[in-house]
Amino acid sequence: MHATLNGARGGGNVADTAMSDASSSEVVTGPDGPGRPAGTAREATRTAVWRLRSRGCWADAAALLAKAHGPSAALERTALLVERCLYTGRGWAEAEDGLRQAEALAGTDEERGAAACERGHLAYASTVLGVRDRADEARSALGRAAALLSPAAPGRALLDYRRGLISEHISDAPQAARAAYRRAHAGATTGEDRLLLSSTWRHLAGLALREGELAEARHGFTQSLRLREELGFLVGTAPALASLAQTEGEPEASRLLAEARRLFRLLGGVPTWLADQLAPTPEPL
Repeated sequence: MHATLNGARGGGNVADTAMSDASSSEVVTGPDGPGRPAGTAREATRTAVWRLRSRGCWADAAALLAKAHGPSAALERTALLVERCLYTGRGWAEAEDGLRQAEALAGTDEERGAAACERGHLAYASTVLGVRDRADEARSALGRAAALLSPAAPGRALLDYRRGLISEHISDAPQAARAAYRRAHAGATTGEDRLLLSSTWRHLAGLALREGELAEARHGFTQSLRLREELGFLVGTAPALASLAQTEGEPEASRLLAEARRLFRLLGGVPTWLADQLAPTPEPL
């Protein structure tokens, strides 16, 4: 049960990449995103946004983008707010408002496709967290994104990944999910998007674990954890540790869970969906 819930939430993979326009004043939110903006001030903002996001301070990170203009900034801000919903179960109204703004500002097929991808992911989050069943909306929005984004578009790998989440956790179609994750993995490798790679490794490993392929699952979870630790993606590290613990024997499994529990407490109980899995083991009477 823990494996299913842990995987469905996506770990640290919502908004793993955001659209950026190198000619605009916006900044990218991840450490390895394409189109790095020039200028010390913009680079400083980009770094600050990443540091806040990686520590689960999504509202503060989004606030840094509030004064930036244009569709790229609106999309990045929306991605942060959607990620907050998935990790905390809060902030739905703010995410919807940000999404409507991003949709209104989108002027190209790529921008409209990116906005549709975020709408699909917000609907997915609402569904898997049990807030409201928006599965049909999630499928429709991601289908619209697929029609708008060309196969070579920067956001295509993220879209493939999110379609994999829908296939696995809403449609219960693991084979379709595996195919989508593999496409996303290939795209993330080509685009050198290490954060998205950490998520594709983790979800491919989750499918392997589901099928009893323990060695394959352990390898994938190990790669995912390594990437998140290298990137400093703190908020996504506890889920990665908890996933890897499922493939290890004692005492390593307990050590991994203890470290996940420490990070979970450090971040104030985020992600909230790890609470049951990381609850302290009661002492025997």
